[in-house]
Amino acid sequence: MPELPEVEVVRRGLDRWVSGRTIASVEVLHARAIRRHLAGPADFADRLVGATFGPVHRRGKYLWLPVEGTGTSVLGHLGMSGQLLVQPEDAPDETHLRIRFRFADDTRTELRFVDQRTFGGLSLHAQVPGAPDGLPDAIVHIARDPLDPAFDEPAFHAALRRRRTTVKRALVDQSLISGVGNIYADEALWRSKLHYDRPTATLTRPRSAELLGHIRDVLNAALAVGGTSFDSLYVNVNGESGYFDRSLDVYGREDEPCRRCGTPIRRRPWMNRSSYYCPRCQRPPVRRTLAPR
Repeated sequence: MPELPEVEVVRRGLDRWVSGRTIASVEVLHARAIRRHLAGPADFADRLVGATFGPVHRRGKYLWLPVEGTGTSVLGHLGMSGQLLVQPEDAPDETHLRIRFRFADDTRTELRFVDQRTFGGLSLHAQVPGAPDGLPDAIVHIARDPLDPAFDEPAFHAALRRRRTTVKRALVDQSLISGVGNIYADEALWRSKLHYDRPTATLTRPRSAELLGHIRDVLNAALAVGGTSFDSLYVNVNGESGYFDRSLDVYGREDEPCRRCGTPIRRRPWMNRSSYYCPRCQRPPVRRTLAPR
């Protein structure tokens, strides 16, 4: 699933090509792509035709396009395979094209939502009153991400200490810190020399601050090269792949030597996914048991 860098790359492309455009028509080709818009395809289209998209925003893995003057925003989530593509109007339809937007003030290009697995989608939501940037009410529970200038570091450190969980589980909890998923959690933990099962209650303030710094570093490094694309599904609005996969230190490198110590990287099942780690640099926590009385 795309994480913060991949979604931010898409947001930047949309902001360049779609912000300020007036919608001429909306064609919903697959109802599942707007399943979260409970009023259905016709209502979705009718409420958008003639409206203008404002600047595009993102929180964590979600992005949204405010609809100017309506108090609503189009909320997008890419799911496992979703793509928002800006295409020439005469380009052949993609096999898994789900939604098409045409614009009154730019008849040469279209915005297309393509989704092979249909886990992603678009929906129209009311904006939270008084919230910045037209934030949709459906994602008000999503925390700010660590690259957001308004990210609350003291609150993050305190929440880590309070949580009765492990560090990787905390990092992928989007209500605590958003935008970080399996790939970048593993990368940041390797840089921090922390095992994914380390209890959060054992993290000191300096240790959690160090971890947060590594999270920001790896996210920024991925952003600089367009994110991580293991296949053709994760692309920007022009259909181009990112190439941070060439720089991954641990994720996907099972049995390859650790770039710090040379120990073979291990992979373990984790929450229906996998965790990659160095068994020497990231030693598992010691499980203490109480002696029998």
